Amino acid sequence: MRHFLCIQDCTSQQLNHLLELSIQLKGLHRQGRLKRTLEGKILAMVFEKASLRTRMSFQVAMADLGGLAIHLKPDDIGILGQREPVKDIARVLGRYAHGIMARTYSHQTLIELAQYAGVPVINALSDWSHPCQAMADMLTIKEHCGRLEGIKLAFIGDGNNVARALAFASAKLGLSMAIASPEGYELDDQTIQAANAERPCLVQLRDPVEVVQGADVIYTDTWISMGQEAQTEQRLRAFQGYQVNAELLRHAPNAKIMHCLPAHRGHEITDEVAESPNSVIFDQAENRLHFQRALLQELLGKQ
Repeated sequence: MRHFLCIQDCTSQQLNHLLELSIQLKGLHRQGRLKRTLEGKILAMVFEKASLRTRMSFQVAMADLGGLAIHLKPDDIGILGQREPVKDIARVLGRYAHGIMARTYSHQTLIELAQYAGVPVINALSDWSHPCQAMADMLTIKEHCGRLEGIKLAFIGDGNNVARALAFASAKLGLSMAIASPEGYELDDQTIQAANAERPCLVQLRDPVEVVQGADVIYTDTWISMGQEAQTEQRLRAFQGYQVNAELLRHAPNAKIMHCLPAHRGHEITDEVAESPNSVIFDQAENRLHFQRALLQELLGKQ
């Protein structure tokens, strides 16, 4: 594995290996026995979008493994491709650092970085996919449910980059996934067809109650992602009835509750549910660190 841009580019074996490595390194970290396997390695962290979990998890992971992470803010580089061509940025960073992590608006930017950098490139979020989040989620499900094979994942809300990454992760790792979205906000047909071509596992529905029936995990995400603020009123109207709340949970009382954060409590999820005993939201957030540590070890440690 040269880069980590999309889950659909990885094999099931590669993804399972990353999960096992995440578990192994998490255990060593808690025992105080992590080795500094990335001593002398530098990660360039490129941000077009604001971040809390992404920045902290990658920066702490690099420090844990003995490496150095350098944070490049939008003020430092501008929107990629505007101040200078993406291919020029890629070739410069590739000569300074051993890897590039980028959190971008356009997925095409990541593809171009990978094409020209000459070092591993990690997708830390794009408009198309959020693979690091989805893999940290798979780690969390495995820890709490004891397995991935046969788990039913219910996603309530926008068919966005997180839903897409979860769909491909489910196809690769043996989960079934049902999505409930309002009209006009469904997961795209191309993704549904591609995930089901891998293994029939994914269905797009309209009714949240139908989707959560028998679910092991109920997942939601913000209705209004960064860059969609102008659509706020329209989206709030469209997503009425898609809130993860106590009433919805009556149809799946034992399901684990997940959210990739930041959460807009009172919109897509209630405070009561986010703080409930079934919520594993902050285990998800912690596991961003543990998965990212394994990913960095895999990509940079073999150079």
